[in-house]
Amino acid sequence: MRAILDIILIVLDLYIWLLIASAILSWLIAFNVVNTRNQFVSSISEFLYRITEPVLAPIRGIMPNLGGLDISPIIVILLIMFLQRVITYYIYPSVF
Repeated sequence: MRAILDIILIVLDLYIWLLIASAILSWLIAFNVVNTRNQFVSSISEFLYRITEPVLAPIRGIMPNLGGLDISPIIVILLIMFLQRVITYYIYPSVF
């Protein structure tokens, strides 16, 4: 059972990195640093959008409009970190 919890923690860490990569790529696209006509950049952008948008969209719906500032990735990262702490401190020690 601990192996399953370890895998869950690793997947949560990986998802945090995907959220960070998605945010950085969206900034690079917004400031025209990368060319979205490039097939490689386009495929990475599409992958990151498809993997992060199902989690970010409900939070964007709840949050008030802050203009051009999108803090939904920060909120998701904080929620994931909270979940990791709960698993590490409360669930993991009680599992055999």
